[in-house]
Amino acid sequence: MIASITLKGQTHQIDLSKPIDISIPLRAAKSNVNAWYLGPPRIEPHTDGNFVGSVAQGSSTNFNDIYFNPHAHGTHTECLGHITREAQSVNAVLDRYFFTATLITIAPERVGKDFVISKKQLQKALDGGSPEALVIRTIPNTKEKLSMQYSHTNPPYFTEDGILFLVEIGVLHLLVDLPSVDKEKDKGALLAHRAFWGIDRTLRLKATITEFIYVPHQFSDGDYFLNLQMAPFENDASPSRPVLFELL
Repeated sequence: MIASITLKGQTHQIDLSKPIDISIPLRAAKSNVNAWYLGPPRIEPHTDGNFVGSVAQGSSTNFNDIYFNPHAHGTHTECLGHITREAQSVNAVLDRYFFTATLITIAPERVGKDFVISKKQLQKALDGGSPEALVIRTIPNTKEKLSMQYSHTNPPYFTEDGILFLVEIGVLHLLVDLPSVDKEKDKGALLAHRAFWGIDRTLRLKATITEFIYVPHQFSDGDYFLNLQMAPFENDASPSRPVLFELL
């Protein structure tokens, strides 16, 4: 099914029958992707007295309780409320769900004991572009990202000036295949988060960060349409399903 969509005065065609789902599913397993020192998510039948919400155990329905943390257990989209004293809900951020997007691939560069994504790398990859949504795939890009246990591994992260560059060119929605845009153990500095949302500058209330995506290698860098789908949680972050569509 071919659809025409106009954004910012430009009309594009996309094939709605060929979505590219870049989310990681949440599974009740130790192999579920994980970070921030939590155990795996749990999905288990609700119990109440003699009632067990499992057809296999004699109930008429499956009736599961789910225990997870959106920041630790899979693809999620977060808002300014992730780092502010005042409560902010990611469910109130978006007033539309389709965006022009650019996919770039970057090999984080070594700085001391860390690997970082720098302003220079972002400038080179974007080559003058200024997308409203930026999707970043890091190298190496193996399927281990679907089950990686990130705690205590010091994953790659963004430099503060790199994030400030993205803000400067107008990136409103940042999607990354990392557990965080910040260094795992930074004593709470959160320089990249703070820069992206304009803490101590101009607050960017409509900006979002989506972490724990996975973009298969067969999809080329370039421009796409993005459908950013979220569960309607009134929380600073929500499980999400970002879906790309190739431009025809």
